[in-house]
Amino acid sequence: MSYDLLLTGGDVIDAGGGHTERADVAVRGGRVAAVGSGLPRAHAREVVDVSGKLVVPGLIDLHTHVHPGATYWGVAPDPIAWYTGVTTWVDAGSAGAYTLDALRAAAEGFRVRVPALLNISAIGLTGPTGESRDLRNCDVDLAIATIAANRDLVFGVKVRMDHHNVGEHGLEPLRRAVEVAQAVGVPVMVHIGVAPPTVDALLPLLRPGDILTHCASGIADGVVGRGGVEPALREAYEAGVLFDLGHGSGGFAFDVLEAQLEAGLVPHTVSSDLHARCLYGPVFDLPTTMAKLLAVGLPLNDVVAAATVRPARALDLPGGAGTLAVGAPADLAVFAVEDGSFEVVDSHQQRRTARQRLVNEATYVAGRLLPPGLPPEPRPWVPLTDAQRSAVRRRAGSVRNLLTAPLVGADELTEQFPRPARTPDDERRSWT
Repeated sequence: MSYDLLLTGGDVIDAGGGHTERADVAVRGGRVAAVGSGLPRAHAREVVDVSGKLVVPGLIDLHTHVHPGATYWGVAPDPIAWYTGVTTWVDAGSAGAYTLDALRAAAEGFRVRVPALLNISAIGLTGPTGESRDLRNCDVDLAIATIAANRDLVFGVKVRMDHHNVGEHGLEPLRRAVEVAQAVGVPVMVHIGVAPPTVDALLPLLRPGDILTHCASGIADGVVGRGGVEPALREAYEAGVLFDLGHGSGGFAFDVLEAQLEAGLVPHTVSSDLHARCLYGPVFDLPTTMAKLLAVGLPLNDVVAAATVRPARALDLPGGAGTLAVGAPADLAVFAVEDGSFEVVDSHQQRRTARQRLVNEATYVAGRLLPPGLPPEPRPWVPLTDAQRSAVRRRAGSVRNLLTAPLVGADELTEQFPRPARTPDDERRSWT
């Protein structure tokens, strides 16, 4: 049996496909062809030795914003994906009914996969806040029709439930989001933040399978109180509401997560909420966010599952997404697992130490290696510290120095078009 690509000798973690072992991974036609030990190398077009490395399904980031040029929050995914292992970027509500076509057009130009959650507000995230302050934007019939016409792209509904976004409308945007989701058979992802409404007020509206993002928020009212985890939160968890980390600029606090872990409320999924304001810190990327879960004691296998098969199942993504099952898309990530002492920080400057971190070495989408890309400059509205701005300049300078220096020296080149050897007759003819 022939293969297009064969990764050999890696340590595979694939909770969805049932593999946690040292194994080879074979790819043919952009899909996983086989996983096992001792797969034949002779007929593989390309063999890559990944011995000592971790091989996992391409990471699925359940909460991102990847609509650059059309939203306040959007970032371009490809220049980040190739060095982070994230092959599926779920755009969490950047687009509403008015702007979904533009998101589709943008996504078709990306190398990575971009399933979307439709914002209940038809204007989406064109500005920093306030999309649901005018309830005319939260048009139930329009949202239902938009999802029905875009089922290949839209896998859920997103609503931001904090005072900045809903104003005086309280729970009404969430009620409408749930009505839409119920009608088309998809989950709702609910962002929580500054009250009102409080979290305990909105949780009774959520159904099993709906997603509470920013689940360990340090600014949302009704998550963790003086007595620990609020009863309403535990009831929602036990009823089947999915808890998603959703780090972002202000959506994650270590002390809140630790209180939830002590109460047995382990996040089902880990996502970055990566956007223009947190790309430069405190989030940076999904592997860094995963290290923060390692820092509070979650096992590596569970953290990998929370960034692969679990988000795929949460949205019912098709075709074996998030797994290395035979026939699944060959989205693969290869990591070095580094041991040491790595300081990580949450949204509120609380620090912890991770004893392991994942450093990406290769990222494949449909069996194709993602090429390097350079991230764009920060958008002018992104708030950066002086240190962050200096770091961005240093990075640009380092890249410039790397690319302006000759790649190799003269001794490391070869003559690609050798000159023909000249004979004495050639010399005589040149003088006649």
